[in-house]
Amino acid sequence: MSILSDSTGQSLVARKRGWADLDLALTLHPIRKDIIPLRDISAVKNAVRNLLQTNFYERPFQSTTGANLRGLLFEPNDVITRIAMREGIKEVLTQYEPRIHLQGLYIEETSQGNGFKITIAFRVKENSSTQEVELILRRLR
Repeated sequence: MSILSDSTGQSLVARKRGWADLDLALTLHPIRKDIIPLRDISAVKNAVRNLLQTNFYERPFQSTTGANLRGLLFEPNDVITRIAMREGIKEVLTQYEPRIHLQGLYIEETSQGNGFKITIAFRVKENSSTQEVELILRRLR
């Protein structure tokens, strides 16, 4: 926290805003026996990961929220499917995650051809730190 004063003698207090998010792994605090929340950069990464893993119609009253990546897993593994994935990811992140600026998006085919490795590079707007989220999607046969 920093304190600034202007010419009138009044002081302004600047506080760093932090973010908190629920950890879906539900990790318990060893002493309090309460769920440990994710903070700051970890919360942003978790929010990005949750948006990407959400399919359409999974959230009540928000039927278009999500990237619908699991639905594209069963499409042919070609360039058109990767373009649809790329567009879905860009759309959901620009619409529902205002804390980040997308810098890079890489979609690679896995070695067995039954999935994708998605790497997203983004910059957190508040502190200009560059982060990456990696997600591996594969279909089970």
